[in-house]
Amino acid sequence: MAWKKSPPELVSAFDRLVPVTRGVERRKMFGYPAAFVGGNMFAGLHEDRFVLRLDDGALAEAKRLGAKEFEPMPGRAMQGWIILPARLLADDDEARRWIERPRSHVSTMPAKGKKKGATKR
Repeated sequence: MAWKKSPPELVSAFDRLVPVTRGVERRKMFGYPAAFVGGNMFAGLHEDRFVLRLDDGALAEAKRLGAKEFEPMPGRAMQGWIILPARLLADDDEARRWIERPRSHVSTMPAKGKKKGATKR
């Protein structure tokens, strides 16, 4: 099953909303824009969805606000990941607040080291 490209307006929203600050690295994950801190992904796009990695408290709150679990393939939910609801994404200030939560959460995790044999391209 081939995944669809993200719509240009969603890619533009990602570029506009994800902070460009020290410690945040942007790169592609499975061909989609993604953001990392210390090698840990905290936000990204998948097809027509904006996904976030949240701690348990924020995860429960997001679900109360209509967020759904992120399943890159049907029936394969990624634990701790949600799809940012369109109504939250529609408000830039609200979306930035939600994007800050996983950035802050992931920044408390141990940094991932370079994989053995990994080469820079």
